[in-house]
Amino acid sequence: MPDANVEVLRGTLDLLILKAVSWGPTHGYGVARWIEQATDDVLRIEEGSLYPALHRLQSRGWIDAEWGMSENNRRARFYSLTAKGRAQLRVEAATWTRFAYAVFAALEAPPRPA
Repeated sequence: MPDANVEVLRGTLDLLILKAVSWGPTHGYGVARWIEQATDDVLRIEEGSLYPALHRLQSRGWIDAEWGMSENNRRARFYSLTAKGRAQLRVEAATWTRFAYAVFAALEAPPRPA
C-alpha cells in the first residue's frame, strides 16, 4: 500500500503540472486528480501547494489560464500549456529522468571497499 506521506521533491510539482496540462486545457482540480491517478494515488497535491505553483508557472509564461465552466457547471480557471511551457516540459523531463537514473544507480551500487 502506498505511503500517504510521500512528499513531492522540489521542482517535481512543476514538472507534473506541465505534464498534466500537456494533454489539453484543464482546471486545477483536474490537474490534481490527474497527478493522483498517474501516480496510483502515491502523490496527492494539496490546494496550498497546487495553486501557488499554477500561478508561478503562469507568471513564467509556461502556462496560460482562462475562465470557463467545469463539468459541474462551476466557473473555473482552465490552464493550458504554452509553446514556452512545452519546451520547458522537455527540459524538465530530461533533467528529472537523468536525476532519477542517478539515484537508482546509487541505490543499486555495490558497497564501498573497506
